[in-house]
Amino acid sequence: MTVKEKKELYIERIKQFEATPLNTILSEDSKNWLVWNGFFTAPASTKYHGNYEGGLFDHSLIVMNTLVQLTKDNQLQWSREESPYIIGMLHDLCKVGQYKETAEGSEYPYEYRNDTLLTGHGDKSVMVASTLLQLTEEEMYCIRYHMGAFVEKDEWNYYTRAVSKYPNVLWTHHADMIATHVCGT
Repeated sequence: MTVKEKKELYIERIKQFEATPLNTILSEDSKNWLVWNGFFTAPASTKYHGNYEGGLFDHSLIVMNTLVQLTKDNQLQWSREESPYIIGMLHDLCKVGQYKETAEGSEYPYEYRNDTLLTGHGDKSVMVASTLLQLTEEEMYCIRYHMGAFVEKDEWNYYTRAVSKYPNVLWTHHADMIATHVCGT
């Protein structure tokens, strides 16, 4: 892909973001943070779904759209009307700055950086999202447990309790699995 094509894709991703309700919810500082820290250019993983430049945004957009559709189809109730947009778009913020390109000829295009300050997946995503806007408790739990049972076994009871308190935790996981395993991003 040429530099020009990459730039065009980058601009298109920002336009797609600006068309979401999240564009009006986030402050200018928060939107600038997303741009400056690489949300629109980061990969979604090292070797699985979305392991290409911009894969994180593409994956997040599909999760958001899927969660919005699941909300409509299943008449889900949220503590805040914009929650499916917030959760879907910000659920994987832990991945911003998490990966670096590998050397030419490597099996996979990205690898984990070992010099980051925050670790974790759901926890880190909640922490980062909380710096961008005030999350509801439901949004925090949905982001924290969006991986469902794809976490350490000792967390399964916590996940189950979160689903019991906020059933949309399970719908969030479902949207993430659809984006990852059905849509492939």
